[in-house]
Amino acid sequence: MISSIDPEKCTGCGTCFKSCPLDVFRLDTEQREISPCTHACPAGTDIRACHYLLQQGRSEDALDVLKRTMPLPAVTGRVCFHPCESACTRKDVDEALNINALEQFLGDLDLRLPAPIFPRRHLSRVAVVGSGPAGLATAWYLAEAGYPVTVFESMPEPGGMLRYGIPNYRLPRERLQWDIDAILSTGVEAKCNFDISSPEGMAEIRNHFDATYISIGSHNAKPIGIPGEYAKGVIPAVEMLRGIGDDAMPDFNGKVVVVIGGGNVAMDVARTAKRLGATEVSIVYRRRKDDMTALPDEIGGAIAEGCTLVQLKAPSKIATNKRGEVQALWVKPQIAGQADKSGRPRPVDSSEPEEKIPCDIIISAIGQATDIRFFEEFGIPVFRGNIQAKKNSVVDNVLGTYAGGDCVTGPSTVINAVAAGKVAAANIDAYLGFNHEITVDVDIPTPIPNDHLPCGRVELKERFAKQRGNDFDEVEQGMSLEEAMQEASRCLRCDYHGFGSFRGGRDTKW
Repeated sequence: MISSIDPEKCTGCGTCFKSCPLDVFRLDTEQREISPCTHACPAGTDIRACHYLLQQGRSEDALDVLKRTMPLPAVTGRVCFHPCESACTRKDVDEALNINALEQFLGDLDLRLPAPIFPRRHLSRVAVVGSGPAGLATAWYLAEAGYPVTVFESMPEPGGMLRYGIPNYRLPRERLQWDIDAILSTGVEAKCNFDISSPEGMAEIRNHFDATYISIGSHNAKPIGIPGEYAKGVIPAVEMLRGIGDDAMPDFNGKVVVVIGGGNVAMDVARTAKRLGATEVSIVYRRRKDDMTALPDEIGGAIAEGCTLVQLKAPSKIATNKRGEVQALWVKPQIAGQADKSGRPRPVDSSEPEEKIPCDIIISAIGQATDIRFFEEFGIPVFRGNIQAKKNSVVDNVLGTYAGGDCVTGPSTVINAVAAGKVAAANIDAYLGFNHEITVDVDIPTPIPNDHLPCGRVELKERFAKQRGNDFDEVEQGMSLEEAMQEASRCLRCDYHGFGSFRGGRDTKW
């Protein structure tokens, strides 16, 4: 099996991509064999094959193909930021395929089928530290390869930020639990409430396991950096969501809430605050709405449910009463300046005076950090708050140790974490002396061109905002088989024509 790529010698023949057991190779070459959607997916999912099989009504075969690269389809079908849709060639005709909804359809099908049984073939034991998407993906692929795997988690339940960072209305708890149960049923063991930072915890892992993968999530809040940020009533978003993950619901009934931030987490806590009884929820952001990092659907959902966007306002200080309780957030008006490294206009102080926003609760959602300081005590290199690991997930100078996900890259997306877990599993497998080939026994015929079918995009149905804003039931309703087949039939099979509207390349992931 090919274990590495020399960029100087790569010709783009595609041999590595097609023969890689975990589909983790990504090339900087114009691969005519790879459709744009697959190329855009960090996990390398063979999306066009899934679509072809769905067109034929072969949903279980499509699921088998999907799970070769995606062990948590019920999760990613709901929370992935779907870069595949941005690359979809169909968008140049009318609208991109609803790839995320099709993945959700297959993920929900997966929940109704029995989990596979992976035979134990090796004595080498692998420890996975962290049970978020990166850790769960690594555990799945190593279990499939026949290794005994133990997942260590510091929280009471497995799932990491999937459980303790995403509200139930976006990712229903039972859907997540079913995906986790499917992984554990393969023989993966989970040890929760485990203190990895203690000498005893690290000693247990080092003494009883042949390889270790570190994939802890970013559970710590970043400070706001303004006067009054530690007042009573200022709540970090990650702490709020973590408490809700343990069924500890805060009481916002009758409260006026201000959320600081413009990412998906800010939208999550704002919409959650409305569900918890807040009379008013304002989302304060120092840039414009168009510059928010949150997904457009999440922003639209927050507005539809009654949240107010306060744009171009930078928090400057928090006013409190004599008891140290929040009374208001002061903000400084901004104007859009020159573009920064992100490509967005940099906010600049305007000449307008500061404004006061009265409130009872302030939720800070300006960023997250990973607590990895204790790893340095055990010889694991740390730099600027992240574990230092190579692109192949290897941690230098610590034999048999690998790392990936948020603790290496900083807070990122679920699909990027899954991709990191796949890379780690393949390299741990090679380190332990094996190179297993994971295949799918599904016949995928040669692509057939699709003449732009005139059917429109099938959208997921949403419950009315007034109805859904009062509970934590799932907002979107999944597709039926007929809807999934219709939407899959919109796929143009652009890989038949070469790379179609394929543009640009990706860094090699191996």
